[in-house]
Amino acid sequence: MAEREIIIDGSEGEGGGQVLRTSLSLSAITGKPVRIENVRGRRKKPGLFRQHLTAFKAAAEICDARMEGAELGSSEIAFYPGKIKGGEYDFAIGSAGATNLVAQTLLPILAYADKASTVTITGGTHNLWAPTFDFLDQAFLPQFRKMGGRASVELNAYGFYPAGGGSITMTVKPTEMPKRLELIDGGERLSERAVAIVANLKRDIANRELKAILNAFNMKPEQGEIIHVEGPGPGNAVSLFLEYENVTEVFVGLGQHGVRAETVGKDIVNHAQKYLSARSATGDIKTAVGEHLADQLLLPISLLGGGVFTTTDITQHTHTNIDIIRRFLDVEIRLTQNGRKCWTVEAIN
Repeated sequence: MAEREIIIDGSEGEGGGQVLRTSLSLSAITGKPVRIENVRGRRKKPGLFRQHLTAFKAAAEICDARMEGAELGSSEIAFYPGKIKGGEYDFAIGSAGATNLVAQTLLPILAYADKASTVTITGGTHNLWAPTFDFLDQAFLPQFRKMGGRASVELNAYGFYPAGGGSITMTVKPTEMPKRLELIDGGERLSERAVAIVANLKRDIANRELKAILNAFNMKPEQGEIIHVEGPGPGNAVSLFLEYENVTEVFVGLGQHGVRAETVGKDIVNHAQKYLSARSATGDIKTAVGEHLADQLLLPISLLGGGVFTTTDITQHTHTNIDIIRRFLDVEIRLTQNGRKCWTVEAIN
């Protein structure tokens, strides 16, 4: 007897692309078909954009799924999964859409494949409102590997909005021994560094961004690095890496036309300082992850060996992700508030 469709209202909760991505991943893994109505219903421009359509089609190719609504702007989609197949894949977004969001959809699926996989995705690598390559590589994947996941990612070319042209390659091997994640305390800080990337732009932009960050945290000049790249269009990104004993947090700013370099740098400083103040406000326990990494960790700890971590905040994005996970998996997810800016998240499966 065929599995009954899980029907999800894509306008509920956060109402964005995360509903689609989490649903596709879990549908492919569990074999439960899903129908999503009002796709990205809370966005100013709802429906499927290129990056969402690419993730949809890519997930379908990997698990021989039957699709409905696979076209740009579609507000309702259906996904009937088959068997997950490892192998070599190549997906082009066809715009500067976020390669890392497509990778986020495919990674959990390929961890359940029958053999190792290599996936190359072309589009944007450093996008607004999406995890950048640096976040995926330095913050998320190390935690995924602690859970028994076997994956790595390489940057082939930088891609910025609107020209795109970036490329990443993700290698994923089937998960053999899932492990419970224990990330209660982030531990002591080991290092900090800042990296500014400029593509077809003046080096002075990067210098000014780095100056704002280095001065705010009393960092030495050698802790700042400038990477100048050529590409199909202009672009700028700057990242602050805070490495701790048990976690690395990455704070990212993206240059935009009309926004001063100093403002980009100061925005990163503000986000990092909020994270640091939350860590210092919780006494003996040093809160491990920020709100964005917390959201990323939910799916793997629910799928693999379970786990527990502390975070600075529980956002609507996180609540929505939890709601979707519960629709597919028999998993208990507990949220416990320990202080004004400290939560414990635990998944028992």
